[in-house]
Amino acid sequence: MTDTLVRRPYTPKVAVERLRQGDVGAWPVVAGLVAIAIVFSTLNDRFLSPENLTNLVLQMAATGTIALGIIMVLLLGEIDLSAGSVSGLCATIMTIVHVKQGWNPLLAIVLALAVGAVIGLLHGVMLTKLRMPSFVVTLAGLMGWLGLLLYLLRQGGTINLPFTGFISKLSDTWLPAWLAWAVAAGLVAVSAGASLVARKLRLAAGLPVTPLWWPLVKAGALAVLLAAAVLVMSADRGVPLLLIIFGALVVLLDLMLRHTTFGRHVYAVGGNAEAARRAGINVTRIRILAFMLASTLAAAGGVLAASRLSAVNQGSGGSDILLMAIATAVIGGTSLFGGRGRAYDALLGVLVIQAITNGMYLLSVDSSVRFMVTAGVLALAVAIDSLARRGAAR
Repeated sequence: MTDTLVRRPYTPKVAVERLRQGDVGAWPVVAGLVAIAIVFSTLNDRFLSPENLTNLVLQMAATGTIALGIIMVLLLGEIDLSAGSVSGLCATIMTIVHVKQGWNPLLAIVLALAVGAVIGLLHGVMLTKLRMPSFVVTLAGLMGWLGLLLYLLRQGGTINLPFTGFISKLSDTWLPAWLAWAVAAGLVAVSAGASLVARKLRLAAGLPVTPLWWPLVKAGALAVLLAAAVLVMSADRGVPLLLIIFGALVVLLDLMLRHTTFGRHVYAVGGNAEAARRAGINVTRIRILAFMLASTLAAAGGVLAASRLSAVNQGSGGSDILLMAIATAVIGGTSLFGGRGRAYDALLGVLVIQAITNGMYLLSVDSSVRFMVTAGVLALAVAIDSLARRGAAR
């Protein structure tokens, strides 16, 4: 009988040890969310009301989806400044072919996603084949794709989507209670099953594993969180379809990054591109695919934003959307230096960003103060990341 190597679970004490070693984890973000909830609920009793929390969920889907794409390029140690313009341009193309050309809405959405993938391919080729810095490539993309958006919208400037159409209904569809509970139960079952299967595979490979009770505790905690979310949103209009779409994208990207060869290669290239190349990894292909995924997710975010607004206009993808998407990824825990981050960082980061924005709106605080507070949170996140990397280097 072989001995089982036991790995300690992720407790607060372990989190402190990992922080010293450069692994920040999710604890600082969770602590920040709790602090934000306490502060704003104390100042305004509507902050934690079912209606406001449901609105908060609706507001975070588009930005969170764009942030998922930002995470892909940040993992490589690169940056994408064109995500906002790409999201607005792809949403505009979708709306034009659907409203003015009479395309089926599903085909229009597929076309928007395809255009996003092609734009990402172009960015990736310019980065890898022409050796252009990603900052310059995507800065040119920011201006160029914004210009194309304005060109397409020059006649009228705004195109409305049918309020009762498929695309608009994406943001106005609510799951019935029985289906919301079924989805929550399914997620808990899949999460627990995946953890137990992964533990079994690690045992078979002779790798360290956590005690058996730890996956069960995590599944129990997830069940409590999902039950609370379903109860709160069911007290208002129900669980929105937008949350299911965003959640599904987060889970799929997380599975891809953690359980596929492509995901492991992304982390390897982001950690040390030269070492990855010497190990036989096709660095050029990984970078191009990552930029294609980033722009495709930006297009998906643009579709969700157009659905929520039931229109596209000259401000689509503009304003502070890009900055908030980048801030979301960084605040969630993704390193600006590459090689470290998870898909769930987008979920945590967008919760922080939207909670601050939502709370400020409830308090009727001027946008100038909101930007300064968000900047402070972003600076704090980057400072923690920098200190953690310094600790890891010692």
